[in-house]
This record gives sequence, structure tokens and C-alpha cells, in this order.
Amino acid sequence: MLDDLTIDRITRRGVSEIISHDEFVRLLQLGNPLRLKMGFDPSRPDIHLGHVVGLRKLRQLQELGHQVILIVGDWTAQIGDPSGQSATRPMLTHQDVVSNAESYLRHFFKVVDKDRTQVVWQSEWFGKFTLEDVIRLTSNFTVAQFLERADFDLRFKNHRPIAITELLYPLLQAYDSVMIESDVEFGGTDQKFNLLVGRELQEKEGQRPQQIFMMPILVGTDGVMKMSKSLDNYVSVEEQPNDMYGKLMSLPDELIVSYFEYLTDTTDEELADMARDLETQSINPISLKKRLALEITEQFYDEIVALGAAAHFEQVIQGGSIPDEIPTVGVRQLILGEIRWSRFLVNNGLAESSSEAKRLINQHAVEKISSSGDILAIDSDSVMKDINPGDVIKVGKRRFVRLVEG
Repeated sequence: MLDDLTIDRITRRGVSEIISHDEFVRLLQLGNPLRLKMGFDPSRPDIHLGHVVGLRKLRQLQELGHQVILIVGDWTAQIGDPSGQSATRPMLTHQDVVSNAESYLRHFFKVVDKDRTQVVWQSEWFGKFTLEDVIRLTSNFTVAQFLERADFDLRFKNHRPIAITELLYPLLQAYDSVMIESDVEFGGTDQKFNLLVGRELQEKEGQRPQQIFMMPILVGTDGVMKMSKSLDNYVSVEEQPNDMYGKLMSLPDELIVSYFEYLTDTTDEELADMARDLETQSINPISLKKRLALEITEQFYDEIVALGAAAHFEQVIQGGSIPDEIPTVGVRQLILGEIRWSRFLVNNGLAESSSEAKRLINQHAVEKISSSGDILAIDSDSVMKDINPGDVIKVGKRRFVRLVEG
């Protein structure tokens, strides 16, 4: 039998809703290994801290002896978004899916125990689906039931199109639960409808309906919107240590306690003390953010690397210094190549794409610092010129390269 403290930690910390809470606790107390379902469509190759909230819960349950079943949605990811509503769900080739999945799994196992995880590819069953199978699957539900989903209901009322293929997505996700005989499915609060469809389909197929475990949505570093790569308010689990630490230090003060609650093992008593101290202004928020940034960076690296990131932040960001050890780029190659600033930023890892590079330039976030200390903001995506050995290119607050001879 699990003690009340453990039950409370599993069912309350970093949890938005459990359906059904009492049944889930009963299953935990029985002690039999539960099959914990987590599915993902590999339309993007990376994981950020918003995903980690749920992954930490999976890890906690693994440590109690339960089994994670990770479903790679390789079949549905190749369909993309048939409605044209979402630019984040493009139609992907099989090669794209496999590449994204490999990256995702590498990130996933930074948090979840690989030895207690079974990875299943969705195409194992959907690759053999016939038209008869599709018709049989759709016969379990009505269109009226699916129009109860909030986004479908809104679009239907506003006479905006809903593709038939879209109505299949919840069914396909639900069928995944049937195929692996899921005991518990994990997802965000925005997945509630789909998770409930899985529960109902299992019951229709004669299985015990899965419990539904929903995590809260983590607000991004902008303090406003859900953490998302497309909104550039995210912290990736493969962020460079200095960038991870620095991004966490940029959090608005009002997010400090929730980040500690969802992403660390800080005790409830300490959380209450933090909230009180912040409210009464009896503590400097920066000291709490430094602790938070150090703890989270250490989770994905180690103590020495995390302490190095902390020292870098104090020297470079707070002290305004240029780091001693930064990448170098040969000046001669740049002059001969007549390279534009946007291409330079992408080629040297200072921006992820040309569009991001141009955005940074337009925001005056790119600076050239001469060896004498003069600072020039780059304000147009022109060909690089008037560059000399010893110049440092600074992007944002945390990215640098030094120009050298050769």
C-alpha cells in the first residue's frame, strides 16, 4: 500500500485533472504494473519544458514499477493537418517522421527511464488497415458527439470548414489505446476530448476503460502564452547550458513558483514559503530564479556544467563581459565569400533559420563589438563588411563568436 504522501505527490503535483481520480488511486494501491500510454505525432523533432511536466509524472510512476508505452504517431503524422488550420502540422514524408522521431526519443529519454519504456510505432496496426476497418471504427460514434469538441463546435457555428479526416484523428488516437490495452493515458488539458474518446472506445471493445491523466499547460518564458517553439517562448531540453540557464533567468517573477512546482522536487512547504516571500517582497526574486535555473539545468546536464552556466550568466549577462571561450570564425573566408549577415548567423549557430536571423537583425539584437570596445548594431541584412580580426559578433544576450585571422 502506498502512503498518503506518495499518493498526494503523484495525483496532485503537476496535475490538472484525473478521470477517474478514485479509480486511478485504487489501481495504484493494487500494486499491479499499469500500462501508461503517452503518444506523440513527430511533426516536430524536439521537446521543451512544457512537455517535461508530463514526462516527470511518467518517471515518478516508473519508479513505482509501472510500464510506459510510448506510441510514435508515424502514420497520422504523414497525413498532416487536412483542415489547413495549423502550420505546425505539415504533411511529412516517412523519412521526415523517422528523423523527427529519433530526435524526439533522444530528448524523451533525458527524463523517462528507457529501460522501463516500450516504444511502439502506430503504423504496426494502421499500416494494415482496410476500408472495412475504417468503417467499423467510425460506426462507434456519431458526428454529433464529435461536434461537442470545443474547436469543432466553434468552427461549425462560424460556418468554417471541418475536414472529415479531422474527425478521424480522435478515433485513431483512441484505437491506439485499444491496441496496447492502455490503463492510463497522459496528455494536456487541451487533449481532454480525444482522451475521453479513447476511454469510451475501450469500453465498447470490452476492455477496462483507461484512466485519463491531464497535466497543466506550462506558460512560456513570455509569461503570457503556452510554451511553444513557434512562439519562441520555449526552453528546449537540448538547449545549450548557458542558454537554458539564461532563458530561465528571464522568466517573469509570477512564474517562479509554478516552474518550481511543475519541474522540480521542491517540497510543498518550500513552495508555500516562496509564494509568501514573493508576495511580501521579503526576498529578491532573482535569488529564487538563480536557484530554479541551476536546478533545471542540472537535471539535463550535471552540477559542474550547471554551475558553469551560472558563472557565465553572472559574468556575461549581469556583468556585461564577453566570455573568455567563444567560437571563432576566420575573417578571410567571410570577406571572400561576401556573406550576408543572416547567412552568417545561421552558418555559425547563432540563429536556427534565415527567418529567425532576419528577425533578430530587424530587432537590433545583432551587434558587432570591435577589439577597442566600440559597439555597432546591425540593422539590415546586408553583405558583411568592415569586419576585422578581434571583432566579436553578439546575438541577443547569450550568443557570441569571435572573428580571427585566416
